[in-house]
Amino acid sequence: MMSRSFLRLAMACVLAGAGVTLAMGPAEAGNKPAKTVPVRLLSLNDFHGNLEPPTGSSGRMVDETGATVEAGGAAYVATHLKQLSDKNTLKVAQGDLIGATPLISAAYHDEPSVEFLGKVGVTASAVGNHEFDEGYAELKRIMNGGCHPVDGCSPAGRWKGAGYSYLGANVVFKRPAQGAEKQALDALGGTNTASLRALLKDYGIPALPPVAIRWMNGVPIGFIGLVTGSTPSIVTSEGIKDLDFIDEVKAANVASRLLKIVGVKAQVVLVHEGDQVTAGQSPDSCSAQPGAGNRIATQVDAEIDMILSGHSHQAYLCTVTDPKGAGRLYSQGGSFGRVITKVDFQVDVKTRDVVRSSVVADNQVVTRTVTPDPDINTFVQTWKDRVAPVANRPIGKITADITNTASASGESSLGNLIADGQLAATRTGGNAQIALMNPGGVRTGLTYAGSPAGEGDGVVTYGEAFTVQPFNNLMQVVTLTGAQLKTVLEQQFTGGPNAQAFTKILQPSSNFTYTYSTSAAWGSKISAMRIDGVDVTDTQAIRVAANNFLVGGGDAFLAFTEGTDLWSGPLDIDAFAAHFAANPLITPPVPNHITVAP
Repeated sequence: MMSRSFLRLAMACVLAGAGVTLAMGPAEAGNKPAKTVPVRLLSLNDFHGNLEPPTGSSGRMVDETGATVEAGGAAYVATHLKQLSDKNTLKVAQGDLIGATPLISAAYHDEPSVEFLGKVGVTASAVGNHEFDEGYAELKRIMNGGCHPVDGCSPAGRWKGAGYSYLGANVVFKRPAQGAEKQALDALGGTNTASLRALLKDYGIPALPPVAIRWMNGVPIGFIGLVTGSTPSIVTSEGIKDLDFIDEVKAANVASRLLKIVGVKAQVVLVHEGDQVTAGQSPDSCSAQPGAGNRIATQVDAEIDMILSGHSHQAYLCTVTDPKGAGRLYSQGGSFGRVITKVDFQVDVKTRDVVRSSVVADNQVVTRTVTPDPDINTFVQTWKDRVAPVANRPIGKITADITNTASASGESSLGNLIADGQLAATRTGGNAQIALMNPGGVRTGLTYAGSPAGEGDGVVTYGEAFTVQPFNNLMQVVTLTGAQLKTVLEQQFTGGPNAQAFTKILQPSSNFTYTYSTSAAWGSKISAMRIDGVDVTDTQAIRVAANNFLVGGGDAFLAFTEGTDLWSGPLDIDAFAAHFAANPLITPPVPNHITVAP
């Protein structure tokens, strides 16, 4: 039985936090009111601050004909949204709109991207895991406004806040949360503390508005926001230390009931979780392989009419079966602004519910064959000009391409280079002896030819370095025993208690070598660990440098959390830039520090 206190509190949070006004729209014209009214949804997911057209494979998309075309870029997104919009349109999103962004956005804590999304009319979005990259407090600042507490105001002046609602029905405060009781009481308008305590016991206090209600053609449409339950393992722990991320299905069902109680039966889930696909398929095909996204899409309450998803950066349009056996839409629109999902449907005026047989969805590729929106073009150019002095600053040179392509052992030249820079930056102060870098944090390679902003062959600019690792993680050092370090390395592989979904080989600094066995059982895979050629023993204390994402147990490397004597140093990007300053001409390292045995 769902707690009515939860529903009352959640509704109060919606009304107070999202500014929702439950007011009827204009009456239907004519003597005979329509039996149904049209609604169109246009949705984006995983924009990741790609204000400029993304490059390489990130800027290409397979279209409906099977052709690979250039796609994405804010000015093109704006044009396509205008072309697809009519008077019945609501624009929504499924998270990761910010975080892991290019420097043009990241240099200003993603305020430019959030402003762009407001300019094109996004009205509500689920939070994604990357919305928490800089922590909950920073997310609240992005939502509500104010200048950054450390860096101050951007060149645009005081930040006014997002022009759309961020939703997270499965994000709640941990018990006890500082100030949560007063916040809840205020939101409830003085409800007694007994009700609050019961709520805290059962569910926790919502940390974000769980739902948003928007009116279209006289009927209310309810949006439920969800973020992947894996968020705690893929963002820095310190920034979300006061939050819990509860099961997505459970949270969606509570939010669905909330909407139903206030008379909203047309319900859409915006969820930052999705599935992988068969490569090379049309964006309109149902090529999704059932996984975490499908579980949510099939198990959430039958009252929910459609599920628009994100997180996996894939494009698909599927019909899945709800718990009562009816079909409903389950979709996703790629990433980086390359696809807009268009959903048309009718809502019954009497029942106020979606007529599911009327739902028609289409994944529209954001081609660059249209005229870019001039206002957004100017907007992007303004921010490009503002960040240019930082982005174009040369930091060093390379003698050849340094790639993040994994060798047979799983390490890469660029991964080794980053780890070497991290070790150099943490030896003094942190007394680091080795460094380990997570492969997912190495986002792209460094090319000898460089970008158009470079000053000649081999030149590496700060902007290029930032593109390699755009997360602004903090470098930290902890003490691990040799046995704990071995466990960290065992946790690279599937089969252990941390349940790695797939093998993730940490990138080692050049002075650390070891062997892993492909056939040995989990727990016995790692051998021959050596630092500077000297064997590592189980009992010796080792100072290990890594970014705060890993030190906090990210990517399921939980053995890092057993480390002691924590020391914090520079940002990872600053360590990388300093390594170039100390080594102005860098030759690609040979990724031969890990030996693979049968």
